[in-house]
Amino acid sequence: MDFAHLPHPAPVPGETRQQALLNPGFGTLFTDHMVVIDYDADKGGWHQATLGPREAISLDPAAAVLHYAQEIFEGMKAYKREDGSLALFRPEQNARRFNESARRMAMPELPEDLFLESIRQLVAKDRDWVPGDPDGSLYLRPFMFASEAFLGVRPARQYKYILIASPVGPYFKGGAKPVKIWVSRNYTRAAPGGTGAAKTGGNYAASLVPQAEGIENGCDQVVFLDAVEKKWVEELGGMNLFFVFDDGTVITPPLTGTILPGITRDSLIQLLREEGLQVREEPYSIDQWRADATQGRLLETMACGTAAVVTPVGTVLGPDGEFTIGSGGIGQMTNKIRERLVGIQKGTVDDSHGWTLRLD
Repeated sequence: MDFAHLPHPAPVPGETRQQALLNPGFGTLFTDHMVVIDYDADKGGWHQATLGPREAISLDPAAAVLHYAQEIFEGMKAYKREDGSLALFRPEQNARRFNESARRMAMPELPEDLFLESIRQLVAKDRDWVPGDPDGSLYLRPFMFASEAFLGVRPARQYKYILIASPVGPYFKGGAKPVKIWVSRNYTRAAPGGTGAAKTGGNYAASLVPQAEGIENGCDQVVFLDAVEKKWVEELGGMNLFFVFDDGTVITPPLTGTILPGITRDSLIQLLREEGLQVREEPYSIDQWRADATQGRLLETMACGTAAVVTPVGTVLGPDGEFTIGSGGIGQMTNKIRERLVGIQKGTVDDSHGWTLRLD
């Protein structure tokens, strides 16, 4: 599909852009352009791809997304390397997961090559927005929503795919420091048969109240337990978890339909095994977590995701009390695996897996 390029009447001046990139924060600064591709079942599907100015979108008040939450998204990053080139990390996995989410939400699949081409087009156009700071990157947000105007519970027949970009620094203020997480006992993120494995906005909306509860208790993030027995650790509001033990084993909760299949999670499983650790995907209870941490058997807990990369969990707090992981600092394996993953993404460590895609 050919992309129509629309002129931008007033792009951000270079000096203003460079000043903003000195401290971009996370998710509050945006580039000049965006991609829009329309879908209409009555017009043969996907059509009319444009790369144009980032601007407000016109939406009918009866648009299905506003009433029935048919919406999905992805999160990925473009990285600047030492030679000035740009690269993506496993973008084909994002394209694949995007379509898995689309199927679960009764939405049309976007051809993977079209998904990837939209990324290439926007990054090439807004490459000057990629931060040069080692901790910075260009966060990419592809999303799709039901735009058809109707009131009635059925899959829509019209959709919009949009891609925007945001220059970012570290997800957590202060960089890769240990975080404190809150155990949610009154709320669950997803239930069997639900949409937990899809990257859809409703899952994140469900996490906002418990996340606020965690913040009120001095925590950075919230961790959810399973919806049935409320004893098995699942994931954070936006990150997967790994537990590193003193016998060289690692546990990560299994993908049973209630946990998002993280691309960083999959990468860490492979990297940890290459470090000689035995990684098991199996249930792990909150009681086991507390006991193993208290007895010293559990050395480290790490959270991972595209936004936060690899982040150490230092303290766990909940209605049942508080416990510390190891010394409460950054564990040796967490630090090592983070440096290796970031090195692959930035091109300073050999990419033996072929995970990175160079854009220029």
